[in-house]
Amino acid sequence: MKTMKALRMYAPDDFRLEEVPVPEIGPDDILIKVKGCGICAGDIKTYHGGQRVWGRTPADAYIEAPCIGGHEFHGVVAEKGANVTNVEIGERILAEQILPCGTCRFCRQGNYWMCQPHSIFGFKNEAQGGFAEYMKFPANSVIHKLPDALSDEQAVLVEPYACGMHAVERAGIRHTDVVVISGLGAIGLSMVCAAKALSPKLLIGLDLRQNRLDKAMAFGADITWNPAEENVVEKVKELTGGYGCDVYIEASGGAKSVMQGLESVCNMGRYVQFGIFPRDVTADWNIIGDTKHMDIFGSHLSGHCYKAVIDGMVNGIFRTEGILSHTFSLAEWEKAFETAEKDPDAFKVALLP
Repeated sequence: MKTMKALRMYAPDDFRLEEVPVPEIGPDDILIKVKGCGICAGDIKTYHGGQRVWGRTPADAYIEAPCIGGHEFHGVVAEKGANVTNVEIGERILAEQILPCGTCRFCRQGNYWMCQPHSIFGFKNEAQGGFAEYMKFPANSVIHKLPDALSDEQAVLVEPYACGMHAVERAGIRHTDVVVISGLGAIGLSMVCAAKALSPKLLIGLDLRQNRLDKAMAFGADITWNPAEENVVEKVKELTGGYGCDVYIEASGGAKSVMQGLESVCNMGRYVQFGIFPRDVTADWNIIGDTKHMDIFGSHLSGHCYKAVIDGMVNGIFRTEGILSHTFSLAEWEKAFETAEKDPDAFKVALLP
């Protein structure tokens, strides 16, 4: 039996690099040699016991541990089942992070990213992730071929950028809108690119790190602020004649950003929640209804956005320069996770099996 190195998640603060069998594929499956897999902020929160993954109790955990992590992957076709005709050995491909069942109500409606069973790669036994030398793409995987013009460095970024594009779509941005994006990591910066392409009246970026603020300006933001140094609510209202912004997209996963956003948005404005919180967050919900008559949108995953992001990276709409800031081998996973969490110069950190 062939074996491979893989990073398996057992429990909070208990990830292990192990030698495991290479996945066996059936007649409808594909085996890829993983070329790279990004470390998501959600992976860091998973490592530290994030409630979204591990649940309030073991009984309501989303993850099926132990499991190979990683959902920002791409690779090369190493083997394919006898019934697979849409890819060839040696082709560069990736699969979307959701493994849809294809039969539930949401899948039948075309909303496959909200599949009711909801198997996301890197969290389920049937959808083991990309922190490994090889990965199996089961039959229902949503596969995209990667053009030669797309570099391997850009391929690592497709998943987070597609998530960012989807959140911007949820906001329904118009050219008359003042837009605030809170949190300028790799996904927040992809939101800057996607929002800029819609030509809003004003595009504002928020983050605690100066290098991220600088990158947002280079990618198209009109103004950037550090919320630790500026009163964002007051600054937004100063710029808008006291009204507030039309759109606030929360991409930081920071609890303080929620109230900041609710207070910044104008009457009848739109708030989009994308960031993932490690614990429950409280807010004054009276602002939403009784005060501002706001629209609140959730944004989950990246439905129908992968192809547009791949094309946008190739044609330059989605800027990627300098975003893949650090790469490590699987054996260096602990250093990689520490870098992703703590290094102020890190944008996107990836493991290269």
